[in-house]
Amino acid sequence: MRLVVSDSAADLIRERGGRLYVWVHKARCCGGVRTLVTGEEAPKGIGEFRRVTGDERFELFVPERLAPLPDALHIDLRRFPRRVEAYWNGCVWVD
Repeated sequence: MRLVVSDSAADLIRERGGRLYVWVHKARCCGGVRTLVTGEEAPKGIGEFRRVTGDERFELFVPERLAPLPDALHIDLRRFPRRVEAYWNGCVWVD
């Protein structure tokens, strides 16, 4: 998996402890659309996370059972509200 990380996102991740967790959230509406969610801590109820290598500026973790991994995981900073967002192969949803 190739990581594409903006400098501004990496800076915010470091400011908030140097760890980023990325997981899939399945919506209850809209046919169960699955989107990516990020956080500084592992969420409860997702299971175990594994560390992914690819960027030396911070630690990245994804669910252990997440397979297959995307070709590319994009991590960028959203300005309003200021938060880190992840994109799976360039999209906010996961097939």
